[in-house]
Amino acid sequence: MMSTGDLLNIEPVELKFTFELKKQISSSLQLSNKTDTYVAFKVKTTNPKKYCVRPNTGVVLPRSTCDVIVTMQAQKESPPDMQCKDKFLLQSVRVNDGVDPKEITAEMFNKEAGHVVEECKLKVVYVAPTQPPSPVPEGSEEGSSPRGSASENGADSATTMRAFTEQNESAEAKALMSRLTEEKNNAIQQNNKLRQELDLLKRESSKSRGGASMIFVILIGLLGIIMGYLLKKT
Repeated sequence: MMSTGDLLNIEPVELKFTFELKKQISSSLQLSNKTDTYVAFKVKTTNPKKYCVRPNTGVVLPRSTCDVIVTMQAQKESPPDMQCKDKFLLQSVRVNDGVDPKEITAEMFNKEAGHVVEECKLKVVYVAPTQPPSPVPEGSEEGSSPRGSASENGADSATTMRAFTEQNESAEAKALMSRLTEEKNNAIQQNNKLRQELDLLKRESSKSRGGASMIFVILIGLLGIIMGYLLKKT
């Protein structure tokens, strides 16, 4: 919806904000200069602490447009029934060609000073955020059989359960194989360790037997020497 004046076309005439708690929301206006002269504008609001307007004053060049962004500050509470009583007033007035936006003053929009000021009132409308459409299950189109849909759902459930069971069985088999492999490696290590200990015992036993034989030979020799000595004495 557009507001048509002698100086500016203003679109839209309702500032719509998709209301969400604790979130800044913006709405835009487009001002179109219908004349061949410079037109200055100024935006006012009944609740200046709640809204930020950029730019709130400016100049629209002849036969050109200007965009105005209105930002509503983040709100902590939802309004009752999503209704808003805030309003905006957009004023416009002819100015000299080549005027700079910085030269715009409040006096230019003073009707009592004899200036011809065009005014347009803008309402604020809150819009509830749109909800994403819920996905439509297969087989729910018009003309489809609910029984067939239930059957398909049952088949899908059975397939899912079978896949889940196979996956669990596969995981259990892998765990069992891993455990058996580990036990086999441990058994091999124990077997090697026992072999090493057995070889060590064999070597120590052999050394022990060899030492005993040598001692026996020495004793026999000594005994022989003693017997020979005694025989000589007799």
